[in-house]
Amino acid sequence: MQGEVVIHIVDDEEAVRKSLAFLLTAAGHAVRVHESAADFLALAGQLGNACLLTDVRMPDMSGIELLHRLGETGAMLPTIVVTGHGDVPMAVQAMKAGAIDFIEKPFEDSVLLEAVGKAVAKIGNSSHAGNDASGAVRARIDLLTERERQVLIGLVKGLPNKSIAFDLEISPRTVEVHRAHLMAKMQAKNLPELVRMALSANIEL
Repeated sequence: MQGEVVIHIVDDEEAVRKSLAFLLTAAGHAVRVHESAADFLALAGQLGNACLLTDVRMPDMSGIELLHRLGETGAMLPTIVVTGHGDVPMAVQAMKAGAIDFIEKPFEDSVLLEAVGKAVAKIGNSSHAGNDASGAVRARIDLLTERERQVLIGLVKGLPNKSIAFDLEISPRTVEVHRAHLMAKMQAKNLPELVRMALSANIEL
């Protein structure tokens, strides 16, 4: 049941906290808001069934640093990182730190609700379910051509198309074509999702 899982919102902007809390409460989720990462960390030992929805850029402690601190305490939980200043390198940092999804502002309500729904569903799932998922991703990676795999590695590193083109000695337009093909083969809707897939499969960078 959704009510058994508390969605913790960490954001330094009160208007954002209220907006997200209203959206998630209206969707049937139990919600608790925190104005700083430090406030949330104080509860790390008594979270129970919970998910975390955190902004990246906050004073004193960023969302990514918060993820690292949670990992150190052993209190990791399904986490969605939200930012208005997102880029692929930041997505890589967040997901390596344990985030399960990365959403860039502005976003549609449905996108956030879908991400939260997946985070809630993740709680209590057996570990082999995750292995099955990463196995499916690896199967998709196996479908990539060598060049598409090279482009994938460049994208996950956060390189722009021009840099990938320079490194591979091909044109930026050719990179765009390979990028479109690999996104389709990987069934990724966007770059953050592609990053998550690649990291879940432990692709070698």
